[in-house]
Amino acid sequence: MHTASPQLTMGKAVVTLAPITMTHAEGPLPDGTDGQVWGAMHSAPTSVPGGLTGTSAGKDPRRLRLAIKPEYGGRSDFYTGQFSLRFRLLSPLLPQGCTIGANQPVDFRMKRSGPSQWVSQDPPLIKFSAYDDTFAAPAAEHCGPLTAPLDARLGLPASSGNLMTYDATYTFRMYDHL
Repeated sequence: MHTASPQLTMGKAVVTLAPITMTHAEGPLPDGTDGQVWGAMHSAPTSVPGGLTGTSAGKDPRRLRLAIKPEYGGRSDFYTGQFSLRFRLLSPLLPQGCTIGANQPVDFRMKRSGPSQWVSQDPPLIKFSAYDDTFAAPAAEHCGPLTAPLDARLGLPASSGNLMTYDATYTFRMYDHL
């Protein structure tokens, strides 16, 4: 299991996402190859500064607020640093299915920022940092009549200038200790 609080620059949106917790299993298979099994991902919505308008009016807590919530996008490979996310957009003025990456998730290819550091041996706790500054961000989808203004507000689609930094801690249990 690992937990991270990523910083995300996607188009014009710049946020520190609420902590993301991912559970998965990995290790050698009987034939000696690496194996992985996806478990689950949990996170909470994060307010986008400026709300729907990108101005101080967007701080209106009733109607113009905007939040972003990362969701599992269907792919994870923690050996290579590749995983996919969708980003649910939440506001009283947006339909429930409003999402960045709804049909084609955002694909990340994380690169390590430096070596991992052991924080504790018992229980095992490892700290690491990674980033991706090459991913493309698609336009928002399923956002009703506000799709075009929302894309303009967030600067989507954005093929470059995007960045995810990912500072995380990782802990594990060996199967013979479960």
